[in-house]
Amino acid sequence: MIQPGDREYDSSRVVWNAMADRHPTLIARCTRVVDVVTAVRFAREHDLVIAVRGGGHSVAGFSTCDGGVVIDLSGMRAVEIDPAKRIARVQGGALLEQLDRAAHEYGLACPVGVVGHTGVAGLTLGGGMGRLQPKHGFTIDNLLSVELVTADGTVRHVSNEEDPDLFWGLRGAGANFGIATTFDLRLHPIGPNVTTATVVFPSERAREAAALYRELFRSAPDHMHLGLSFGPAAGGRSTTPGQRAAGTVAVGSTHVGDQQDAERDLRPLRGHVDPALETLTPTTYLALQKMSDEEMAWGKRFYMKGAFLDELTDAAVDRAAEQGSIAPDGCSISLWAQGGATWQVAEHATAFTGRAAAYWLGAEAFWTDRERDGEYIAWGRATMAALKPFTRAGNYVNDVVEQGDDVVRAIYGDKKYERLRTLKCTHDPDNAFRMNQNVRP
Repeated sequence: MIQPGDREYDSSRVVWNAMADRHPTLIARCTRVVDVVTAVRFAREHDLVIAVRGGGHSVAGFSTCDGGVVIDLSGMRAVEIDPAKRIARVQGGALLEQLDRAAHEYGLACPVGVVGHTGVAGLTLGGGMGRLQPKHGFTIDNLLSVELVTADGTVRHVSNEEDPDLFWGLRGAGANFGIATTFDLRLHPIGPNVTTATVVFPSERAREAAALYRELFRSAPDHMHLGLSFGPAAGGRSTTPGQRAAGTVAVGSTHVGDQQDAERDLRPLRGHVDPALETLTPTTYLALQKMSDEEMAWGKRFYMKGAFLDELTDAAVDRAAEQGSIAPDGCSISLWAQGGATWQVAEHATAFTGRAAAYWLGAEAFWTDRERDGEYIAWGRATMAALKPFTRAGNYVNDVVEQGDDVVRAIYGDKKYERLRTLKCTHDPDNAFRMNQNVRP
């Protein structure tokens, strides 16, 4: 139990997004499920706000609170691998890098996100997008069961067999229904070697880059993850705010299939006329999974806006290239192709909304100077406003920073929102778990 004035308090209250600088009344660092139960009951008895910290990576800062109790699962990070059954049992405080490393010892991996210091719990309960999704789906598509501490302090085992309705809600809106203390996740053979390839063009060739990306989406095998990104060129940003300067557009792929086929499958990304940069990089899956860890390190300030697209039109590409070229340093616009295994699960099968789209899009901003908050947030909002005419309904909940009933309803759509609300009334009628993209009972 850590309180204000304790030596560990200031370091213990820090979370990944430096914009979430909050001061809880109590931090309960749990090491066992019974600790989580005790902390939940204590908070309920004293009418204290509950924030749940797994990896502390919530983009909206939900991992902490002012004046309430942070239930900190960082002391619960065990990962157990059953290589014969290809199942990982993961505690609620574990990080992606711990799961990746433990599974990798057996040549296995679970489809998870792309930053090693992200928490497994938060990522999974929101859906879990990542490099393996074309081949093996989202993290929730590989979720077998969850051990959940509910608002009354009860420990429940939730799966498709034992409680299919609640299991439906946990897969995409799970933070609303309790504290997940253990996950059982399906694993798949991966690596150890993988290959990445990237070709970068100046922004005036954005349509050419997008045409290449669309063609890859149509023809690439499912073991290739495809990305398209827009941003300012190194040293090319205009000194006049809002004025267009040099920008770049990058088409990239990660090949996780048979490495004997990698050069052939990645050939469309090679040999273009006068690219700004062209790479083909053999690496390992573990190294790849930590590739973004420094760029997305703790202590930075972060803001983002996300959306889904049904198609990538030339008009949308023009807008993205323009917004990328006027972006402050540390900002980018990224698209990930969906399809493959993500389309093999019906849209209505989980609370997650957006899998039927062709592309996920995110406008992300990183910076360190608090005085520049307004500039970076304004760029993120202006970028999404420029791209909104090309987007479809729904959002990836783990991307959403803004809050409110209308925001949450827009994430899930009316039909799923009402089903989630019914579940919330059943399992958390007092809204004890409201530090999330909250479905109010």
